[in-house]
Amino acid sequence: MKVGIPRALSYYAYYPFFVTFFRKLGIEVVVSDETTKEIMDMGVEDAITDACVPIKLMHGHVRNLMDRVDYVFVPRLVSTNREATYCPKFLGLPDMLVCCIPKFKNMLEVRIDLKKSKLELFKICMKLAMKFKKGFFRAYSAYLNAKFSLKNYTHQFLQGGIPPLDIVAQKKSNISLAVLGYPYILYDPYLSLDLIKKLINMGVYVVTPEMIPKQEKQKQVGKLKKNLFWTFSNEVIRAAYSLFESHSVDGIIHVTAFGCGPDFIVDKMMEIDAKKYNMPFLTVTIDEHTGQEGLNTRLEAFVDMLKIKKAKKEAALA
Repeated sequence: MKVGIPRALSYYAYYPFFVTFFRKLGIEVVVSDETTKEIMDMGVEDAITDACVPIKLMHGHVRNLMDRVDYVFVPRLVSTNREATYCPKFLGLPDMLVCCIPKFKNMLEVRIDLKKSKLELFKICMKLAMKFKKGFFRAYSAYLNAKFSLKNYTHQFLQGGIPPLDIVAQKKSNISLAVLGYPYILYDPYLSLDLIKKLINMGVYVVTPEMIPKQEKQKQVGKLKKNLFWTFSNEVIRAAYSLFESHSVDGIIHVTAFGCGPDFIVDKMMEIDAKKYNMPFLTVTIDEHTGQEGLNTRLEAFVDMLKIKKAKKEAALA
């Protein structure tokens, strides 16, 4: 039995849990290939025109997998906490995929809504195990191992690493930049045009939302006039305000997908308040047509500006 996991969307936030759970059940896991132009083109071909580029990319990764496995795992992410839901396109993702991709008949859909109780994730895992005719004790062991894998993955971020990009730990640098955005954009090298590695190669220490402790982001909850409706959006905006207050970075880059409604609100809120905190701020909007050269020029100019600003500040204090 083979279960395929598309390398898109929830993969970049929860893949240690999904992969470990299925493998510990004794099921072979096949992850779709790393994003390429071919996969992107397949997604653009099948997806609805006004979908954002991460959704289009998901269609391409499903196409890359569906003829190689018995099932393609597609979670219908509703909520993983008791305060917010996921973007409406996450909620309707299984329906979009079935309707848009020809001959896609082997989807393994799982509805994940953890608002009801703390045991809800355990119940979901038990139902999955029953589908594959696995016993209770094996399923329970797989569940515990999956939780540990996700916790260890989070710990690697907190140590200054970026696991999806194989960056175990970064060296501290004279310039620190926060790169904020949704994980399925930031950590896909093709989609983000390898933005994080470009910055590191420029001698920049990069901070992402996952590298900020959860308790630090949670402190910002009461300071915002209102929580946003969307899980990933809350993560980004809270990370931004935590950085505004701590002044632990020299600037912020917000990476957003063209046509993302929730991100339009998040970007405008951060841009306005960055001025209040005197924090240099840059928005990078990407879609399937974004080119390398234009991005390189903007990043180099932004980093050079920060270096000049810091040099002048240090000279004034000398």
